[in-house]
Amino acid sequence: MESTARNLAAPPTRAVLPGWKMFLAVMGPGLVVMLADTDVGSIITAAQSGVQWGYRLLLLQLLLIPVLFVVQELTVRLGIFTGQGHGELIRKTFGTGWAWLSVCGLGVATVGALVTEFSGVAAVGELFGVPRALSLALTVAALLTIVLTGSYRRVERVAIGLGLFEFAFFFIAWRAHPHGGAMVSGLLHMPLGNDQYQYLVAANIGAVIMPWMIFYQQSAVADKKLQPHHYRHARLDTAIGSIITQAVMAAILIAAAATIGTLHSHASLNSIGDITKLLVPFLGVDVGRVVFGLGTIGAALVAAIVASLASAWGFGEVTGYRHSLEHHPLEAPWFYGIYAAAVIGGAVLVDLAPNLVELNIGVEVMNALMLPLVLGFLVALAFRALPAEHRLKGAYAWVVVVIALLTAGLGVYGGITGANFL
Repeated sequence: MESTARNLAAPPTRAVLPGWKMFLAVMGPGLVVMLADTDVGSIITAAQSGVQWGYRLLLLQLLLIPVLFVVQELTVRLGIFTGQGHGELIRKTFGTGWAWLSVCGLGVATVGALVTEFSGVAAVGELFGVPRALSLALTVAALLTIVLTGSYRRVERVAIGLGLFEFAFFFIAWRAHPHGGAMVSGLLHMPLGNDQYQYLVAANIGAVIMPWMIFYQQSAVADKKLQPHHYRHARLDTAIGSIITQAVMAAILIAAAATIGTLHSHASLNSIGDITKLLVPFLGVDVGRVVFGLGTIGAALVAAIVASLASAWGFGEVTGYRHSLEHHPLEAPWFYGIYAAAVIGGAVLVDLAPNLVELNIGVEVMNALMLPLVLGFLVALAFRALPAEHRLKGAYAWVVVVIALLTAGLGVYGGITGANFL
């Protein structure tokens, strides 16, 4: 590929920085996409897991850390060593038809994600007496301003800042005073034969690996123009993000299990409002409503940015229109138009059909059912599109293939089997 050779042959565009300065310069795509990974749908899924099953889905959160890293590391490798986004690479490697199939799946996943993010924003607003229409309008204005008026680097910094509000969930887990013995017992018991348990296993897998994450990180790496000598630091960025996002999921599950799960183990949590109302009696108004609300808002906003940009990049890479945050909106009208349409459309959909919030966990299961397509393209590209010296090979190639097959298989099996009880 011309772009591959050009990317590998070109000298670094910046001086090689020492140690931590290099990491800070490279850091961003991995951390942002991982902070977005713990979105509103993931929060509800983790909380429902803790309420229904106590700590028996906690081990899954830990096991998913290496799975998440292995998957997203491939996007780093592809982005750095080809200089192309995910959609563009599929189009050039497998053809336009396959690229459109992949990006259409991305579009469906993005709609599902935005419904969950905006429903979370609306729910938090209503907790403080803010009308749904007003909270959604303010959110849309903020999201459009962030992206339409900034460069890639500025958008990345704002997204990281918003995502850091998710650290509030660690404080909530601490205030919930979980019982250590119960946590250890839950780690050792996984009722895999139960359909409802399998359904939440699928939902948790779908909440960790989403199509828009893969498109976003590979495109972000390409848009940031990371070079081969940045690869080690970009992998570290992804590894740290993987640990953080699953730690946040574990914190939410622990908090829900230690509080709501003790008295309301059969509660159905369909929205952020449901969770907050049940948390307040245990944690108090400040922690249950204010702190949890801040964490949710941060998670929702960063995920909305990432999912919408992933679609804008993906469709741009398949159709060939300009698709970079380094372009002015007038220079790349389709790119910014797709982003704006996704943001506005998601908000309007939630405002007009508020009952869609009940689909939050179902959206995560949908993501799990799409994993064969998503992971299939990703692994195939790692074997075919990379320069020979950076392709998957040896024992690690088998590790990646086995992880992809097991993850996709468990997600699909759990989603189909568990859906029987709905």
